[in-house]
Amino acid sequence: MSSMSRRHLMLAATGIAAIAAAPRVFAQAAAPAAAAGPFMLPPLTYPTAALEPHIDAKTMEIHHDRHHQAFITNLNNFAKDNPGIADKPLSEVLGNLAAVPDAIRTGVRNNLGGHANHTMFWQIMGPNGGKPEGEVLAAIDRDLGGVEKFTTDFNAAGGRVFGSGWVFVTVDKDGKLAIETRPNQDNPMIDGKRALLGNDVWEHAYYLNYQNRRADYLKAWWNTVSWSKISERYAAAKAGTLGV
Repeated sequence: MSSMSRRHLMLAATGIAAIAAAPRVFAQAAAPAAAAGPFMLPPLTYPTAALEPHIDAKTMEIHHDRHHQAFITNLNNFAKDNPGIADKPLSEVLGNLAAVPDAIRTGVRNNLGGHANHTMFWQIMGPNGGKPEGEVLAAIDRDLGGVEKFTTDFNAAGGRVFGSGWVFVTVDKDGKLAIETRPNQDNPMIDGKRALLGNDVWEHAYYLNYQNRRADYLKAWWNTVSWSKISERYAAAKAGTLGV
């Protein structure tokens, strides 16, 4: 064997050894690009870490930036050929799904419902949430048996949701409250109702911190609720101006 061949073999062996010894780095899949269109992801009004330790920053980041963004992307794709779903209020589209083309009806129900649910969800949370007071407190006492019974019943309802879904407090035009659950991303607007508040019990909302302990998440979540925002929503519901 020539000296040149021996040199090539030695260099090749050295290179293989170096590759084997190097740390392995795996690229993470990038989040899908957002489809341009009329639907937009509402920004958070507080840092992703603002709700810690009850909801961790990573969960908030993934939940908002990826899960909610996926609904927006899908809706914008639907809207390319069906602009009517973006031209009408969410309540009108969700409240009359029979008018949505059959080919996209299930997709609109899931994604527009998810968009409405999550838009509400980000709004009703925040640091230093306070306690219910004023008209909201009076309504809780009147319709839901007081704050302690209300939170107990709400948590129990959320715990009974099989698989994925939401637990809501709905509010009618007269300000009457009721606890309801919905599967998947269904929103009360499908039945002509409005959500005053609601908690997401899909596992992506809590699994990083709580794993399968949904009951612990439901109890801790009350520490993130912004009662001033809920009071604003209650007033808007009675005035007939509550959007999502």
